Amino acid sequence: MSKKCLIVDEMHESIQELLLQIGVKPTYRPTISRAEILEQIGEYEGLLIRSKTNVDKELVDKASRLEFIGRAGAGLDKIDVEYVESKGIEILNAPEGNRDALAEHAVGLLLSLLNNINSADAEVRNWIWDREGNRGIELSDKTVGIIGYGYMGQAFVQRLRAFDCRVLVYDKYKKGFGTKNVEEVSLEKMFSKADILSLHIPLTEETNGWIDKEFFNRFRKDIYLLNTARGEIVPIKDILNLLDVGKIKGAALDVLEKEKFDQLTKTQKENFEDLFTRKNVVLSPHVGGWTFASYKRINEVLVGKIATHYRIDWDA
Repeated sequence: MSKKCLIVDEMHESIQELLLQIGVKPTYRPTISRAEILEQIGEYEGLLIRSKTNVDKELVDKASRLEFIGRAGAGLDKIDVEYVESKGIEILNAPEGNRDALAEHAVGLLLSLLNNINSADAEVRNWIWDREGNRGIELSDKTVGIIGYGYMGQAFVQRLRAFDCRVLVYDKYKKGFGTKNVEEVSLEKMFSKADILSLHIPLTEETNGWIDKEFFNRFRKDIYLLNTARGEIVPIKDILNLLDVGKIKGAALDVLEKEKFDQLTKTQKENFEDLFTRKNVVLSPHVGGWTFASYKRINEVLVGKIATHYRIDWDA
């Protein structure tokens, strides 16, 4: 087999050797410009991306030989899935590669939020010893509502079992997954029972801005928000408003509505500055699935799927 693959984002150094093992010749160009991609993509059967490159109609129309696109991660929001598939190009992603990293990080964010770890740490470093003001909340006493039961949602649920909390899961596109540890529920039941809302859904036209002020106000209780999915799913202006009125009691966010800080509008910057001052908000820079182990494991998952695409018997 003689296939060539263009890699246009930074990936773990193992990617080139792994591709060679299955007979695919890699061209590693993590700093390549879009103009250069458009000029060169017609020479390649494969394309590997992360989050820098939009795979849209313009690019696909230039990719006359393309047979597969691999996304080094879970989300496909950078890819025009419908148009790509209409051209007979297979889309491969690797949620199996970073699901464990994401789940562990999500638990860490939630525990930090419920136990005031970030704000308490800042206070102690400033010689403030306030035990009562930093009294924590036990996760075992809470009902966690999860939207999305794919690889990420399932891995998160697995970690929650150690805390003996009640777990409710809603997934519009899956049925029959309930067990004695996981209650498969309607949105209405989640609105009625949940204390914590955790999002594990992709960014699509359907989910963009879906979890808004109106959505939160359907919850019977004031709740905590955990978002390790995509920032665009929850409008930041609504988060701020709901924090102000107490409907959101606290938020743990690994993702933001816009993550390129140098491209913020004046209003977006003001909203972020407001968010950053909140003691009941815990933030991390979209690193939920970004560990040393997952960085390499994503490559292994992707190359395994490329091997399957070409019916190659390969074992990492």
